[in-house]
Amino acid sequence: MNPADDLAKRSRTHGRSGNPARASSPGAGKAPAAAAGPATAADWISGARLRTLPLAIAPVALGTGAGVVAMADGPWHPARALLALVVALALQIGVNYSNDYSDGVRGTDDHRVGPARLTASGAVNPRHVLVVALSFFALAALAGLALVVITQQWWLIAVGAAAIVAAWFYTGGKRPYGYAGLGELFVFVFFGLVATAGSAFVQALTVNLEAWLGGVGVGLLACAVLMANNLRDVDQDRVAGKRTLAVLIGPLAGRILFVLFTLVPFGIAVFFAFFYPTAWLVLFALLAAVPACIIVLTAKTARELILALQLTSITALLYGVGLGLAFAL
Repeated sequence: MNPADDLAKRSRTHGRSGNPARASSPGAGKAPAAAAGPATAADWISGARLRTLPLAIAPVALGTGAGVVAMADGPWHPARALLALVVALALQIGVNYSNDYSDGVRGTDDHRVGPARLTASGAVNPRHVLVVALSFFALAALAGLALVVITQQWWLIAVGAAAIVAAWFYTGGKRPYGYAGLGELFVFVFFGLVATAGSAFVQALTVNLEAWLGGVGVGLLACAVLMANNLRDVDQDRVAGKRTLAVLIGPLAGRILFVLFTLVPFGIAVFFAFFYPTAWLVLFALLAAVPACIIVLTAKTARELILALQLTSITALLYGVGLGLAFAL
């Protein structure tokens, strides 16, 4: 589900020796036997893929600002915003570890370019990676339950449960939707609409146009991150049997779609700028977005796409925080 999980997954360019036997049998369903040595604290931190966290921060910041608008002259609730941020960050990190575990035991990581992950390397017992992933999902559930108790909106439990289920089945389970070209759709829904509208709702107990349209913007940017990442690994995914949207529609269409995902949100920002003058400042994020588009359209190497990923993640953060501040101030 998460662009997050794939963003750092393929963002390194150091080679590793694969297992030819498993490379010829995608989805072998078991972790490699050979260990690369015990995992260090740095390995675990790397597995959390901290560089993906802007994609969790952006919708919460934007949604909180939209919620402030919806409350008119009422006080905003910083504790609720903090809990919403904990939910988003915990889900983000949890899905990253979940992806490490699921792709590792399925054998997909045998076809990726870059260093082995915690599970695929054999440095960590796969069950330990799974436990860490589930622990972060539990943390997200606890923070979400606290929001439910504070707001007394018990139906939000169903929304939170759906988000956790979607996080797991991105690459987990027998039929992960991330392997069927549906990653962008779920990313748009949960990292765009749900995260933004949810952050606004826990502030004002209503969802306004600012939250819905802003959620479309950050959701499209999250899709752009995932598309760029899948373009970067399209050949390896095809070999591994991972039918991402980039694999299904081809690299050329994928590059064009990336540009649309990246630039359409700025049309939304221009619309809001007519009502919130400081929203014009969000257009400065184009200084990162436009180079990312040029790189993706012309890239010939993995390293170029890695840079595009980083620029798009920065764009999402600037967009979400910028619009959120424009609304709130």
